[in-house]
Amino acid sequence: MELINDQLLGQPLRLEGNMAGWQRLYWAGQPVSQLDASSEAEGERVHQFTLQSERGDVTCEVAVQVQWQPFLVRYSLKSNGQLLSESERSDAELMHSTPEQEAPVSTKFGIAGLASLGFKLLKSAKAFKAILAVGSLAAYSWLFSLPFALALLFCLVVHEYGHIRAMKYFGMKTKGIYLIPFVGGAAVSDSKLNTRWQQVVISIMGPTWGMVLSWIALIGWWATDATWLAALAGFNAILNLFNLLPILPLDGGHILKSITFSMHDLMGLILCMAGAAIGVYLCYTLGLPLLGFLL
Repeated sequence: MELINDQLLGQPLRLEGNMAGWQRLYWAGQPVSQLDASSEAEGERVHQFTLQSERGDVTCEVAVQVQWQPFLVRYSLKSNGQLLSESERSDAELMHSTPEQEAPVSTKFGIAGLASLGFKLLKSAKAFKAILAVGSLAAYSWLFSLPFALALLFCLVVHEYGHIRAMKYFGMKTKGIYLIPFVGGAAVSDSKLNTRWQQVVISIMGPTWGMVLSWIALIGWWATDATWLAALAGFNAILNLFNLLPILPLDGGHILKSITFSMHDLMGLILCMAGAAIGVYLCYTLGLPLLGFLL
């Protein structure tokens, strides 16, 4: 916590501290005094140090008194025994203040710098979503073709956007859409569901938006006779109807889980396990082992 931000001899003076009583004083960005943690954290504590200037050595003294309930910091600044300034800061002022500390500039950019940059990019949600999207595009293009990959990702985005719109309707915070290679898409929420009814609505809105897209593509095919629109309508309809199968983790499985578990936990568990078992059996029977493994 930054407690003091003042000026001494034309240079910034900054005091940092914590609730244990530890304090460190900086002048011109360099530490000049430090007081260790103390059992009497609310009493007055004094920092004494000497600075070198053009006029010779300057003896400085900073007295700090911290009050925690309600929070208040009083301090006074003296130079060669002369009072230069005194003031106080409340918790409201500290919460709305911005530390004026320059970030260190590194002149070296080697392997460690690249690793640090890569880690920061991975921590960024936008960068992570972009990496997953590019990976999905590359994976589906390699398996099928670039036009098919673009169409599939477009259908997935529309589907997942339906989930996002439903989440926002219920006032939930969202982290966005993640396109996961060989798995599909995921609409990620940053809030918890309050009722099982919300889960039902959110789950069904994905296929609903997907079927609306199929109708739009179908109408476009009737109007233009473009065969690619007919293919898009049919493929997207199959994709969304498949997603409505009562098998977890498909949307139909989430709907089944919400409805059955709202009746009885044991019934919900039995039906969800049965749906998963039937889904795995059908996948391996139809020659879809990867999908069966995921289920």
